Amino acid sequence: MATLASSPAPAITQNPDIRFLGRLLGDVIRAYGGEKIYKQTEYIRSASVDRARGLHGADVVDTGLDALSLDDTLSFVRGFMLFSMLANLAEDRQGVAAEPGADVASAVEKLRSHGIEREAVLDLLSHALIVPVLTAHPTEVRRKSMIDHKNRIADLMLLKDGGRTETDEGENLDEAIFRQIALLWQTRPLRREKLFVADEIENVLAYFRDVFLPVLPALYARWERVLGARPQSFLRVGNWIGGDRDGNPFVQAPQLRLALARGCEAALGFYMDALHALGAELSLSTELADVSQAVLDLADASGDVSPSRQDEPYRRAISGIYARLAATYRSLVGKAPSRPSALKGEPYASPADLRRDLVTVAQGLASEGNGALATGGALGRLIRAVETFGFHLATLDMRQNSDVHQSVVAELLKVAGVEADYAGLDEYARIALLRRELANNRPLGTAFFEYSEQTASELAIVHSAAEAHRIYGPQCITHYIISKAESVSDLLEVNIILKEAGLWRAGTEGAPPQAAIMAVPLFETIADLEAAPKIMAAYFGLPEIGGVVRERGHQEVMIGYSDSNKDGGYITSTWGLFQASKALAPVFAEAGTAMQLFHGRGGAVGRGGGSSFAAIQAQPKGTVQGRIRITEQGEVIAAKFGTRDVAMTNLEAMTSATLLASLEPEVLSDRDAARFAAAMDQLSKTAFAAYRDLVYGTEGFKEFFRQLTPIQEISGLKIGSRPASRTKSTRIEDLRAIPWVFSWAQARVMLPGWYGVGHALSAFEDKALLADMAQHWSFLQSALANLEMVLAKSDLGIAAHYLPLVEDQARGAEIFDRIRDGWDMAHDGLLAATAQSRLLEKNPKLDTSIRLRLPYIEPLNLLQVELMKRHRSGEDDPRIKEGIELSINAIATALRNSG
Repeated sequence: MATLASSPAPAITQNPDIRFLGRLLGDVIRAYGGEKIYKQTEYIRSASVDRARGLHGADVVDTGLDALSLDDTLSFVRGFMLFSMLANLAEDRQGVAAEPGADVASAVEKLRSHGIEREAVLDLLSHALIVPVLTAHPTEVRRKSMIDHKNRIADLMLLKDGGRTETDEGENLDEAIFRQIALLWQTRPLRREKLFVADEIENVLAYFRDVFLPVLPALYARWERVLGARPQSFLRVGNWIGGDRDGNPFVQAPQLRLALARGCEAALGFYMDALHALGAELSLSTELADVSQAVLDLADASGDVSPSRQDEPYRRAISGIYARLAATYRSLVGKAPSRPSALKGEPYASPADLRRDLVTVAQGLASEGNGALATGGALGRLIRAVETFGFHLATLDMRQNSDVHQSVVAELLKVAGVEADYAGLDEYARIALLRRELANNRPLGTAFFEYSEQTASELAIVHSAAEAHRIYGPQCITHYIISKAESVSDLLEVNIILKEAGLWRAGTEGAPPQAAIMAVPLFETIADLEAAPKIMAAYFGLPEIGGVVRERGHQEVMIGYSDSNKDGGYITSTWGLFQASKALAPVFAEAGTAMQLFHGRGGAVGRGGGSSFAAIQAQPKGTVQGRIRITEQGEVIAAKFGTRDVAMTNLEAMTSATLLASLEPEVLSDRDAARFAAAMDQLSKTAFAAYRDLVYGTEGFKEFFRQLTPIQEISGLKIGSRPASRTKSTRIEDLRAIPWVFSWAQARVMLPGWYGVGHALSAFEDKALLADMAQHWSFLQSALANLEMVLAKSDLGIAAHYLPLVEDQARGAEIFDRIRDGWDMAHDGLLAATAQSRLLEKNPKLDTSIRLRLPYIEPLNLLQVELMKRHRSGEDDPRIKEGIELSINAIATALRNSG
């Protein structure tokens, strides 16, 4: 099938940062790599750019790749990888990723235009919860050392923005940036050793410590000005690293304790540094200021009797607070802080006690003048930080697979003499048995039996969670995610396991049970999503569960993007998630509790990637309600939260989108909503059939995928502690969604992000209705925008170079032709529905960003293919394997959201 003719794309205008950083990179390559590699790199770059521009004769020009030795290849790939990294930095600085209106001030103004005043916004925020949850899902291929150098360059560029020519240390700015790029050039980009969970904990801790701790209080200060009031701390941060055990045997009780302990250490250290700075700042003297009795009492209780500070009660009060916080640090962290206190103090029992003392100081400052010393400023930011991060820093989620829970509960019941064959019971019998056990506080476990390794490990986890509640407070762990949740018993089993550690307590006369940690089902496949409303209705229908949920005020349900996509394809997954969310809303309303959806999004479109701002607004009306959690993982963490400025932009977008999704009136009429939904049902059915027929119904497709893409090579990367596949099987069903999507992206096919959509658009007869939907329905606008991005980043011409890697050439060509036809249909259908003559015609910033990168990705793909051929033919030169892994790194960096 031939694609529609496209209009010529406009010339690319490079932003000045890319030109500046690219020139410095060239100078670094010449100085440190040598003239030869510089000239080779420049020749390959210019030839590839000419081909991308379609210049006459460029397609027959020598690419320059054949002249590269293995050593030259490694240097060349590093150079192109670094260019992409610097281009990412430049675009982030220029706000390429920022979207119009994606800030709270704009959202409040837009709501006001609809007649929704700030009081309604504040009311929503009084019970809102917005949480980005950082996970260790392995799609970040760069070492943290590389990211750190990049962030230092970003800091230096900020100085340059301010007209500076020197650093604070007197170094020439351009020379300092050159030096950081030179360090990047000489820093090994690949990990040699496999990551352990402890490494992942330390990696993510840097983001919490360096970015989230200072950024969230600064954002709240900004929002207080916008809202004219001080909202509660509705935006918080979550973490899976150290608690996510699903398919990762290396996460056990010690890792959970380590994650929480290190988080506590970081939070308390941040507070102590802030207090130390406040002590230096609050030099108010009783000779010049009226000081409240409460502050004087706090100062007298501090034990600070230094003669030089006797007239400075605020400093003495801060000294006492610091002494107590230092004692808290010693108590919770188990060692002395880096800056100990000379005073004695009792540890704080809770973050609320620390906050109370800080508020006393703030109220004292507010009592004088116009209160300017108490509002905002360092003290206000510290109070906000304590409210937001507590003593735990980030709430840690626990996650495990329902099959494991079933096995653990079966063993507990059998050993306790309650039920010899729990696995053999039907669902009704299981529910009845589990409810009987939840009605009492008698533990099933005993210290006089040696349980299986799995059961012992799971019990140790929940006992460690209970211990963490006692040490850090109940906010340190609040959610227990159940992967592969398919029944009510799957949820009840988790409550049984939690009961073993006292985290579920049976109800008493007139009072509901108490659940210190919420059991959260994760619905992943298309069938799971369809069954979700029925399962939740049955769960809420149990009196003891209904009581717990009403007492808590909300219940969370997690919906999975990755596995639903791998199961049913892009548009069916997207529509299934939308429909499930919408169908759950009345179930929660009937139960009398708020719904909190947890969106398990990844980086790639095939795993829920794309604009969070658009995606949140595209949720069905009534399903957000001010409460939303979203996973952030792999390379997306560095892309969205790598620097404070970028983090503020993305957190603003997430928050403003939540406000709009929760409060903005529905623009679709009931009639349009009904006919659009009917059309989507038809589109989804067609796309699902096409996708399933190719992926699961085509003979030899599994082998085609494993031979065409670098899945074998990706599985060997040292990018995470979790295995690439759930089992030793080679079935696609058993492969994790991350390597599935990541591999297709590397080969530039990106099949999970678009296949099947073209069949649906082509077969749908009412093209006018499609155009109407694409223009007026936020759901389809968001879905098509993501589809368009992934089509623009894919390149089946380059993908065809991978075909010789497929052993059965005839079958491989046949499958590839079907894939190419599917791409053509998706391309043509999208352009027709969106009234464009070429991809990204209406999104010039993204168009420029992608087309700027394409000439730098093509040579990497061509080299990757040749290296894979040599590697798979048995050549054992270690430089070949290193070259493949470098190319994976470089392509992922250039594509940005590929995993």
